[in-house]
Formats: sequence, structure tokens, C-alpha cells
Amino acid sequence: MNNQTQMLIDFLRQQILRRADIPLDEDTPLVSSGLVDSFALVDIIGELENVTNSRIPVGKVSPQDLDTVRKMLDTAKRLGVAKPAPR
Repeated sequence: MNNQTQMLIDFLRQQILRRADIPLDEDTPLVSSGLVDSFALVDIIGELENVTNSRIPVGKVSPQDLDTVRKMLDTAKRLGVAKPAPR
């Protein structure tokens, strides 16, 4: 498991699910299982942008693109635009 995957899992566990007893890995269904609702997706996209250091066009992202941590990272890779380096 890479660092980005672990960072997203930690975020989901601490900020979104707020339950340590739910098994969570990069392929755990989140949206389709009902663990994550549409309101949480905005926060998830924000964290995904932070973790991947990219801007993700929200209008091009569907809930299915965020169903698992693996899909989140694939979506960021596919749609994300690198943030400019700070000056």
C-alpha cells in the first residue's frame, strides 16, 4: 500500500466514517455500500486533491469514480491537473 492510499484511508476512517471498527482497504466499496453519502464526496474530493497535489474538475467526477480508494486515486490520475508549485 502506498503513502497516498494510506493517507486517504486514514482520512476516511477519521473524518468521514468516524468508526475504527469498519474494515477499510483500497478496494472497500464506500458509495455503493452506503458507507459514504453524497454530502461527504465534496470533502473527499478536497482531500484527494491535497493528497495527490492536483486540481480535480468536480463536474467530471461521478460518485462511481469515488467508490473505492483505488478508484479515487485512478480518477485523480486520469482527471487531475497538477497544482503549480508555490513561489
